[in-house]
Amino acid sequence: MYAILFHAMLCSAVLWFVPEPVAGADPSPTLAGKDGAPMVLVPAGSFPMGVPKGDRDGGRDEYPNHEVFLDAYYIDKFELTNGRYREFVRATGHRPPQHLKDPSRNLWQGAVMPDSIADQPVINVDWQDADAYCRWAGRRLPTEAEWEKAARGTGDPRFPWGNVEPTHKHLNFNQRWQGEKTLKPVGSYEAGKSPFGVYDMAGNVWEWVADWYDAFYYEKSPARNPKGPESGTHKVLRSSGWEVETPLVRSMTRVKSDPLNRNHSTGFRCAADAR
Repeated sequence: MYAILFHAMLCSAVLWFVPEPVAGADPSPTLAGKDGAPMVLVPAGSFPMGVPKGDRDGGRDEYPNHEVFLDAYYIDKFELTNGRYREFVRATGHRPPQHLKDPSRNLWQGAVMPDSIADQPVINVDWQDADAYCRWAGRRLPTEAEWEKAARGTGDPRFPWGNVEPTHKHLNFNQRWQGEKTLKPVGSYEAGKSPFGVYDMAGNVWEWVADWYDAFYYEKSPARNPKGPESGTHKVLRSSGWEVETPLVRSMTRVKSDPLNRNHSTGFRCAADAR
């Protein structure tokens, strides 16, 4: 009897002294979005944004190389897939992804998504589509700076995987349009992932980010958590698509695009604050 009573008291004491979670503790290294999409943590800290010194392939809008500090945040481990986008369309009645001008570039059959492309990145979405999805999923589009840090890490490599020249072991690039055979399922290139374990930060599809485009923004960018110009006429695309050749594969490449443009080489991924 006494043994049973002592055991009960001991268990009660143990439960009583279980520590509460510490406020301000480090965020989890992984997270699942509202839509179930896996996300990875990019810790707070600085990184060199823009073209490394001595790199002659950069465009005028990629200079100067400048140090940027970002608070911790999460970013999708993979590009947003057709399968996840289908759930968004079903839940909200949002328009399905369709090429703006050429129906032969569509992979969806109207509002019907073939199961064979469920794991491929969604294409034919404009900036507003991407923004709407991320908001619906409880997230947001990454800033341009967040995207670049997730792609290159805290060093100065030319590509997400380092400085080795791109091959078809690293990414899906230098292709011609072949319908659904053009794109690869997200996460197909283990050799091409970034230092933070983010996949397809080069190749497969271009990706919308939150920022307005300004060719001279790097000359006046804030040193902490830059969010791009307050207004503009074009949005920024990062990464590179299935059609690009080596010079555009670099992690620093910036491209401007009409935010209403929907084409067969543009998709997105989402991000979230780490609290």
